[in-house]
Amino acid sequence: MAKICSVTQVNEYLKAVFDGNPNLNGIYVKGEISNHKLHSSGHHYMTLKDDGGVLRAVMFKFDAAKLNFKPENGMKIISKGRISVFPRDGQYQLYISDMIPDGVGALYVAFEQLKKKLEAEGLFDAIHKKPLPEYPRKIAVITSPTGAAVRDILRVLRSRFPMSDVLVCPVLVQGPDAPADICSMIEYVNQHNLADLIITGRGGGSIEDLWGFNDEAVARAIFNSTIPIISAVGHEPDVTISDFVADVRAATPSNAAEIAVPEQTALYRTIKDSEIRMLSAITSKLNVHKEMIKSISEKKVMRSPENFFQERRLTLDFLSEKLVNSTGRIISANKEVFTRLVASVDAMSPLKVISRGYSIATQGDGKIIKKVSDVSCGDKISIRVEDGNIDCVVE
Repeated sequence: MAKICSVTQVNEYLKAVFDGNPNLNGIYVKGEISNHKLHSSGHHYMTLKDDGGVLRAVMFKFDAAKLNFKPENGMKIISKGRISVFPRDGQYQLYISDMIPDGVGALYVAFEQLKKKLEAEGLFDAIHKKPLPEYPRKIAVITSPTGAAVRDILRVLRSRFPMSDVLVCPVLVQGPDAPADICSMIEYVNQHNLADLIITGRGGGSIEDLWGFNDEAVARAIFNSTIPIISAVGHEPDVTISDFVADVRAATPSNAAEIAVPEQTALYRTIKDSEIRMLSAITSKLNVHKEMIKSISEKKVMRSPENFFQERRLTLDFLSEKLVNSTGRIISANKEVFTRLVASVDAMSPLKVISRGYSIATQGDGKIIKKVSDVSCGDKISIRVEDGNIDCVVE
């Protein structure tokens, strides 16, 4: 009699078959990601597809945390894992333990993804770039204390501008602990205001070697720094996320030192040129004043002040006499004009007429009476004669 199996037993059996097949363990599968979903648990659920079919897949949180990039729909990948059956659904699927982008490096994909993200947030915008101090007094160099980069930076700084104090801040620049180390040092220098300029970076290497400066936390630490930062990572062709976020990007560590400080010989030359121009201007000014003093000293008043003032006294006496004579003539002329005007006014004065025996009759309001009809019986009138007024009543 045939054995009757439950659904669960069938699924468990198939799972054992899949798990026991060495060809399905450690298998590499190439395909395009679709239906990708990041669960709240941190697990990634997706479907891998190609022109001929589809394959369900899952990547658990622990394995996904080791990736340098984020899986996305449409991304072509090469995945490593095992194929097994999930007994509850009775479907087989790929359990991915690792994956890399197909045709492009995983680190490059991670670089582009982070670059796109931070650029969208505005961390690369020029408006956030802080100006570098023209003559930095203290420079913090955040890098490995034993690498060639720190030696190059110190050599150039000493040569170009030895007046600046340089503080070497040792950090890891490679490996999984490097990003946290770099972030902590940038925050420490800012918190204690140890410098007015920061140079951070390292020498050249592979993309894996430089990866500490492609870390999101490092990028945000550079962006949040209140002290201007020059990023100096690798050689000239090397570009990292730190270069985009920093206030200034240097092609090499040596170039960062050249950007950070002016050249002392050029400064001395500028100061010397300024000194020459200043002395020339002062000499020219002195010569002008010497000529002015010489011209003044040759004047008559300076050679013989007593004679000069004596001549001025004579001139003053002459002008005073002239002024008195002119004033007297003007007063006499005006006096004659005044006398004529007074005589004319006096001749026309009504008082002259009154003195010859005439009189002037006026009403109470002072109005002159010219006709009989101007008054009535009982009106009070006044008659002006030579020596006074006569008050009368009309009968």
